[in-house]
Amino acid sequence: MIVVPSERIAEFKAKGWWGERTLDDLFEQHVRTRPHEEACVDPVNAFDIVGRQPRRLTWAEMEDLVARYAAVFHEHGLRKDDALVVQLPNLVDLPAIYLACARLGIIVSPAPAQYREHELAHIMDKIGARAVITATRIGKNRHADMMCRVQDERPQLELIFALGLPHEGALGMEALLRNVSRGDHFKAERAAREAKITADDVVTICWTSGTEASPKGVPRSHNEWIIMGEAVVHAGDIEPGDTLLNPFPMVNMAGLSTSFISWLLVGGRLIQHQPFDLQIFLKQIREEKVDYTVAPPAVLNLLLQNEALLEGIDFNRLQNIGSGSAPLSEWMVDTFHKKYGVQITNFFGSNEGASFPSTYRDVPDPAQRAAYFPRFGEGFVWNSWLHDRLFTRLVDPDTEEEINEAGRTGELRVKGATIFSGYWRAPEINARAFDAEGWFRTGDLFEMAGDRLQFYRFVGRLKDIIIRGGMNISSEEIEGHLVGHPAVADVAVVGAPDPGLGERLCAFVVFKPGQTADMAELNLYLTEEKKVAVFKQIERLEPIDALPRNPVGKVLKRELREKLKA
Repeated sequence: MIVVPSERIAEFKAKGWWGERTLDDLFEQHVRTRPHEEACVDPVNAFDIVGRQPRRLTWAEMEDLVARYAAVFHEHGLRKDDALVVQLPNLVDLPAIYLACARLGIIVSPAPAQYREHELAHIMDKIGARAVITATRIGKNRHADMMCRVQDERPQLELIFALGLPHEGALGMEALLRNVSRGDHFKAERAAREAKITADDVVTICWTSGTEASPKGVPRSHNEWIIMGEAVVHAGDIEPGDTLLNPFPMVNMAGLSTSFISWLLVGGRLIQHQPFDLQIFLKQIREEKVDYTVAPPAVLNLLLQNEALLEGIDFNRLQNIGSGSAPLSEWMVDTFHKKYGVQITNFFGSNEGASFPSTYRDVPDPAQRAAYFPRFGEGFVWNSWLHDRLFTRLVDPDTEEEINEAGRTGELRVKGATIFSGYWRAPEINARAFDAEGWFRTGDLFEMAGDRLQFYRFVGRLKDIIIRGGMNISSEEIEGHLVGHPAVADVAVVGAPDPGLGERLCAFVVFKPGQTADMAELNLYLTEEKKVAVFKQIERLEPIDALPRNPVGKVLKRELREKLKA
């Protein structure tokens, strides 16, 4: 399925920004040239996560696993443009599933492991998912049970595949993979040839939250993913054959572009990690001889505050670390370089494709790199892979006036080869998401900075979202749930600043006369009654007599945020 307009495809290919290679083409190249080299490694705690011993696979063994998954999916009736929801932790199976689907033209829709019935039902309804693959359990949660409950109300959801112990109502994937016959392989190979997949076909539909109450689907093609991976490889100085450690869930831009796509481009080793565990993370860096990884700012700060944790790490190999999703510390960026020779790359990005790597080449000063991002498309020359492929401007969101001076805050608007073409089957939302000239409204507020106004400095968000540990959470969604609680008369949810996660959810609640509820009761309502993901629970409760509103009744969340700062 191709959703990118044909004129856009033709323009980007004529400029050399997009090509004809698919993700499967990248993969097959490494299978041919380095079949016996190690390709992908499970988390060392895989047994605790899904009840299976960790695995280490070569490129040839990865090809065998990809082919077996493709055969199973085809044998069970999945065809080109069918949608498969994938809810799995970071295992060697995850890239194999993505590649098997890319080979057949099945559209993958990844769901975070934390999603529960509420979010999963929305995703499946929105894309008309025919099948889902999960694990019988992920950690302590019984995911196969949960999927069966979701399936009960969705006749279009025909198949539930489950890794791990057998589960009534789900197809045991391990047994299916073992029993693939030569004939099954042949039929899947023929289906892949007949599908005639191009680099412009949709590979994934990932999910993002914004001002709307429900997550929005972001379709991305092979070309749209490859250009993002190329930007990461260039920004991180990642070399062919390098070992990459991936601690981010492979469900969105952060986890896919910085690990899966980059790995396919350089053909090294992909070391999987999840859920985040600092001791296991450091153990993997030491024992697997990691060349590149990513980590939240809070983790990097913690490591420098406890430098004994860094003993035994080979910093002759690990010379670049990516970070982002929260403000970086100048001290942290500077200290990693001066003491360990490590360059910290500051990434700002979104599922929609707005991506701004701030690297040591473009922003050598640590203080600036911690806060500033290159201003693309304005006549400035940068070393970034995207410097001539992504275009930006600042616009006053109230007047639509373009801003070209310091000291004024504007909404960042973007165009270019990384930007998606629109949300999945959401024409009304798309009409608001792009302005009259086709620029994507990021909803992020920036100011110009630098002696030549060559940088952008992030100021805040126009959209009412909370970013908790890199996960976007819609305030409107949580408010819509909480207002249904019997004790709640009115509610507003905002982000409370947090040094570790960036923000945590804070609910300002007006209770009904004579009624009240504590935070535990409200969270039980969210998770048990409304079936929302655990990471969307409120973490601070502020009872209030009345919410501040403007003359037309809009809640003044600015005043609530000021209360939190005070």
